[in-house]
Amino acid sequence: MTSFEFQSNQILLEVRDYECDMQGIVNNAVYQNYLEHARHKFIKTKGLDFAKITEQGINLVLIRAEIDYKRSLKSGDTFYIETHAERESKLKFAFYQKVIRCHDQQVILQAKMLVASTNQQGRPIVFDQADTLFE
Repeated sequence: MTSFEFQSNQILLEVRDYECDMQGIVNNAVYQNYLEHARHKFIKTKGLDFAKITEQGINLVLIRAEIDYKRSLKSGDTFYIETHAERESKLKFAFYQKVIRCHDQQVILQAKMLVASTNQQGRPIVFDQADTLFE
């Protein structure tokens, strides 16, 4: 484990055996679960709660996932995910994320996850509270 201090935009995780494929590395689809979990935690650090946002009739919908895989994680690897958000337009914002292996600080992947806010009927709406994500 590294000795650096974690910040509010970081989350620490460990690879579990069942997340690996026959090659002994984390399956590519599992990374999206890691990234989603990190985004929800990031949102909470900004004073928002994903479940409560949804209860208010606002859906934050992933509309594009851009993932650049650089290296692979293996069972037992510890890693952290850095997340920050930027507004893309009035209705869209992006989460920029990096997965970094702890023992050697290697970047495993970089991602840009584009999110739009919609109402219960799927129509775009402005989510004003998103501004707290960019501070």
